[in-house]
Amino acid sequence: MSWTPEREEKLKTLWKKGHSASQIALMLGDTTRNAVIGKAHRLNLEARATSKRISPKLKTEGSENNNKSEAKPQKLGRKARFKALLLDKNFEQENPKKLEELTDQTCRWPIGHPYEEKFYFCGRKPMEKFPYCKLHVLYAFQPKNAKEEDQITEEDIPKFIEKKIKSA
Repeated sequence: MSWTPEREEKLKTLWKKGHSASQIALMLGDTTRNAVIGKAHRLNLEARATSKRISPKLKTEGSENNNKSEAKPQKLGRKARFKALLLDKNFEQENPKKLEELTDQTCRWPIGHPYEEKFYFCGRKPMEKFPYCKLHVLYAFQPKNAKEEDQITEEDIPKFIEKKIKSA
């Protein structure tokens, strides 16, 4: 497969319309998704002209009264959750524990490498049904894909973070 000027133009137009690389590869024929992505990067094409994600609306003076009855799920990424957790003034300090000192009431997140002299486990109080504390649960359990992170519902946000979000 070679990239002729006609195929490059077709790639550019399909890319600007917001088609995925897989869709473009099918439309062009005789090419792969990775070839389309590579060529798009070499042509310095923009990320996307139209995004399939719903961008949050900016609040204006008149918009506050218009949509009070609608309850939309709040978008909150992992970085925001980390920041909210780290800003929590009541956040428990690390309580370094050796392997022999671990119990069901201590966070089992390893700090450092087992061969290091200063190796220890976090030791904070773990979250219910998890072997890790609040902070290390965020590290350990990451979303499977971007769609999972796009829609955050009230039940996804732990209560200790929810207060920080509302006050910010």
